[in-house]
Amino acid sequence: MGLLPALRSGGVFEQGAKVSDIDSGVFRNVLGHFATGVTAVTAVNDGQPVGMAIGSFTSVSLDPPLVAFLPGKESGSWEEIRASGSFCVNVMGQDQMEVCGVMASRSDDKFADVEWSPGPSGSPIIAGSIAYIDCEIEAIHDGGDHHIVVGRVIELEVLESKEPLLFFQGNYGTFG
Repeated sequence: MGLLPALRSGGVFEQGAKVSDIDSGVFRNVLGHFATGVTAVTAVNDGQPVGMAIGSFTSVSLDPPLVAFLPGKESGSWEEIRASGSFCVNVMGQDQMEVCGVMASRSDDKFADVEWSPGPSGSPIIAGSIAYIDCEIEAIHDGGDHHIVVGRVIELEVLESKEPLLFFQGNYGTFG
């Protein structure tokens, strides 16, 4: 029994099923049962602040200090962040649902009503964030329909102690 069974689109377990046999709706539903923290990844490109909401953020290494996030390959915001060469991960608090919505939108000016200050890389640190992790892009790897972006941490700090914003089963929420 060396291989774990995989769920097929018909809902039947089959030993050694290929990834292409897994229905994307089932995949999204199952993984939606894993709660994730919500971040806003920001940068400045051509003098303009840019940002995007990201739930796929993780620590990678303590030595050297590395983190990663996974933007969709088709994201215009990601292309602007990539061009800047650096980024800042803003850990969103439960009271920042509106800011998160703006960062998740396709708005041309996501920072029109968002207060921020520049981090060491120049990337926006969003006011009211729980913490920030300012990074330089270290590597970009292929991840299917996403990129795996590894950042070398240049500065990080906890700004406020409050409940985090979480994403679970397609909705935003908190612990309470």
